[in-house]
Amino acid sequence: MLNRSRVVSPVSSAPAALHAGLDASWRRCQHDYGLDPASPTLPDVLSGAELRQCSQQVGRLLHFAGPEMDRLHGLLEPGGYTVMLSNASGVVVMHRAERSIQRGCRRWHLWPGAIWNERSVGTNGIGTCLAEQRGTSVHRNQHWRSGLHGLTCIAMPVYDASGRLAGALNASAFHVTAENSTMNALVSSSLLQAARQIEQACFMDVYRNHAIMLLGMADATSTPMLALDQDRRVVGATHAARQHMGIATAQEIHMCLLDNATGPVTAAPLREAQIMAIDTALACARGKVAVAARMLGISRSTLHRKIRNLAGTPSAKRA
Repeated sequence: MLNRSRVVSPVSSAPAALHAGLDASWRRCQHDYGLDPASPTLPDVLSGAELRQCSQQVGRLLHFAGPEMDRLHGLLEPGGYTVMLSNASGVVVMHRAERSIQRGCRRWHLWPGAIWNERSVGTNGIGTCLAEQRGTSVHRNQHWRSGLHGLTCIAMPVYDASGRLAGALNASAFHVTAENSTMNALVSSSLLQAARQIEQACFMDVYRNHAIMLLGMADATSTPMLALDQDRRVVGATHAARQHMGIATAQEIHMCLLDNATGPVTAAPLREAQIMAIDTALACARGKVAVAARMLGISRSTLHRKIRNLAGTPSAKRA
């Protein structure tokens, strides 16, 4: 039976952005999953063989996550945090912890093989981050299950080179007694940068023989990047770039971002992507249209036509 006296809104003094989605998570725990908040159940843990299989499925992402995990551990260990990386199902596949807290990590199942998905464990850093696909912070009694009230967890989603949600990067502590907004901001920022670095490394590895184009600033944990082949056709895009251009996750891409067409571009996502591409090329070329055109793989006259067709936009005015 659900203890309905526990079904209240999770209140916190931490930044609202970190706690966005906790109300929705609690509703899922109550109405969709039917979880008993009074249950002391800790996450299930996979066998060694099952964990190896999960790790193999994650693939090259583990290779690129390793250095970021080491960096995070060095930065966050003084605050008593352990760092974990899960796959898209919430299974912890990589872990970093100081020797002095490893016993506590095992006790709380902050360890490789632990399954921290929201459906079985309730509101928690990894599971809720994956369910919401955004950064999440869950402090002590914000966890749905009362047995997890001793934990503080902050997590960020990690995306692979095809724009798919690959897992969550998490920092957890089991002896934090009061919420510290300054520490939360530091941990969140560190996880955010690490998640971006992992995605970028994976993307540049997959498309290492291609030209890489950056479309503006990073959006949350994903950086908007495109991969272009020798004919300057777009063949790859990160999660943020796909969202911006209206391309489905993992959808195969083979499109021309800038071609010889003289007509105006009506599709807003493509128009914005073209504006960003032209802005980036002109900035790198220090305003020289001929140089920018070579970088984009088109003729100077085509670039001039593109700029005219985008008349009225900030890019066209700057050009």
